[in-house]
Amino acid sequence: MKTRNLLVAVLSLVLVVALAACNPERNKSTSAGSSTGGSGSGSVGDQVKHEIIGIDPGAGIMKATTKAIGDYGLSDWKLIEGSGAAMTATLDKAIKNKEPIIITGWTPHWMFSKYDLKYLDDPKKSYGEAEEIHTVVRKGLKEDEPVAYEFLDRFEWTDKQMGEIMTAIQEGAAPEEAAKKWADAHEEVIAPWIKDLTPVKGNKLKLSYVAWDSEIASTNLIKYILESKLGYKVTALQVEAGPMWTGVANGDVDATAAAWLPLTHADYWSKFKDQVEDLGANMTGVKTGLVVPSYIDIKSIEDLKDN
Repeated sequence: MKTRNLLVAVLSLVLVVALAACNPERNKSTSAGSSTGGSGSGSVGDQVKHEIIGIDPGAGIMKATTKAIGDYGLSDWKLIEGSGAAMTATLDKAIKNKEPIIITGWTPHWMFSKYDLKYLDDPKKSYGEAEEIHTVVRKGLKEDEPVAYEFLDRFEWTDKQMGEIMTAIQEGAAPEEAAKKWADAHEEVIAPWIKDLTPVKGNKLKLSYVAWDSEIASTNLIKYILESKLGYKVTALQVEAGPMWTGVANGDVDATAAAWLPLTHADYWSKFKDQVEDLGANMTGVKTGLVVPSYIDIKSIEDLKDN
């Protein structure tokens, strides 16, 4: 009896193996997702539950993403609201597990240095062309604080330079210390910004900025230079985009170096452009759009319609 049972068991195992070998569609489905790095099966859309991980609802990139969803006919996709910190935390978790994820992204940002990421092509230009980060000041600042005005007007740097401060902060340095360390190590960059400017004696200034890694870096650097090199006492206010622009427009805030134009803050510029002074770009060639890890095998936002 034992011999017969053993023979039946062996024959059953052989039959299972044979059936699996003869069913390539089943084999294919169990390995699906390998091209995207996902652990599940199905399309990229199915694996990410047709969700795009966004940031705070007031951000211009969220409005542009809503437009992109319409432009590309992605009616079954949903934009998830959150924050920049929540977005990067979700991205980090997905990459550690080599899972697919689609986020709203922008450069400059430290995540492009830490992870291997790529923008999805945007042939319909839902996100516009390359943007710039501008310095915008209140009316009358030139007359009231000519030293600060001149410094802010001269201030201009690169995404690589900003990235050094962002990376230091992301690795655990306090924003103030990261800015100080960078400034002390790059006196040749700072020198033209403050050349021939006479320091004041404790004059007060207010700056405002949105809570993006890029703007945390730039505002802390500007605050450090204004205080350590030019004698100002600076208050830096972290606010949402609306209050940031409103504060400069009504004169409660002296300046912001965090105005993304012409797309991200287009609505605020349209509303307040006659109430503020634009000193021009402090950084050029910045970009916004949909971003994915490089291991995801899609190239364009158009590909999401088929996924």
